[in-house]
Amino acid sequence: MDIDDIRRLPKVALHDHLDGGLRPQTVIDLCTENGHPLPTTDADELSDWFFEAADSGSLVRYLETFEHTVAAMQTTAQLARVAHEFVVDQALDGVVYAEARYSPQLHRQQGLTLEKVVEAVRDGLMSGMAEASRRGHHITARQIVTSMRHTEPTLDTARLALAYRDDSVCGFDIAGAEDGFPPSRFADAFDFLKRNNMFFTIHAGEAFGLPSIWEAVQVCGADRLGHGVRIVEDITIDEDTARLGRLAAYVRDARIPLEVAPSSNLQTGIAATMSEHPVGLLRDLQFNVTINCDNRLMSRTTMSREFALLVEAFGWDKADIEWCTINAMRAAFLPHDHRESIVREVIRPAYRA
Repeated sequence: MDIDDIRRLPKVALHDHLDGGLRPQTVIDLCTENGHPLPTTDADELSDWFFEAADSGSLVRYLETFEHTVAAMQTTAQLARVAHEFVVDQALDGVVYAEARYSPQLHRQQGLTLEKVVEAVRDGLMSGMAEASRRGHHITARQIVTSMRHTEPTLDTARLALAYRDDSVCGFDIAGAEDGFPPSRFADAFDFLKRNNMFFTIHAGEAFGLPSIWEAVQVCGADRLGHGVRIVEDITIDEDTARLGRLAAYVRDARIPLEVAPSSNLQTGIAATMSEHPVGLLRDLQFNVTINCDNRLMSRTTMSREFALLVEAFGWDKADIEWCTINAMRAAFLPHDHRESIVREVIRPAYRA
């Protein structure tokens, strides 16, 4: 299968940061509006800069990339444009369901309230879905609001998620540096959401290992794990036989979805090459693997490209892509009947045609 074949297949994007997927020209346009300086105002050169900075191995340069994208998202019109383009770009890549995650707290530099931020993103998602439909691409898009884990924990964003859960917000997340900022710092937020029957995912098992995953699952009760690939540290291979530790076995047997982002994981040091990425082993061991982009701009990628890389690295075929896509759709923060209707009416017919 080549990337064009994969692009024609329906896909599901669960782990995609809104501030990590802007079009380079959009960054230029909106940063110019806000008087924010950029490394270059040539779109192609800026695309290269984002990728090279994210791929440099320097955390300082990697974080700088988000300073520029966040600076471009500070008014309702800017947020709506970015959300609109998020949906259209995903749809053109064959994505039929997408969740856009971001931290509303980061978009208040020009005085927006948290509510105005969420409503602007909502409006952009809606207009993006409408444009995609006009182009013949049907997609459902929702937003996940996140707290930044290095900030002082509060219930503000969790309350925001709850307030808008029937109005485009489908879940909650914590994002940012894992090491030194364990999920349990936000235990009050997670308890609040659980008491109110709200879905949440937690970044864990990317930059920090098994303790982060254990807390996310056993202390906080995460519905999904953002990345989660370092669960392989609880798996040993002895003469081609895999032995799962207690945590790895629990995560697999409980069918906790792993939001794996292969290209992004290489940039953050999970593996040196795609063929060494643990996703191949995790899929073979029947973990609940989903495939994602994380930050399309910084990794210069798409859902179709991610799957094409896995086809090349592991010999995956159409059945493997379908398996991961159905995993993702069933892990989506949508009502069960809606999820199953997309599996039954959109995904399966396309893969079995």
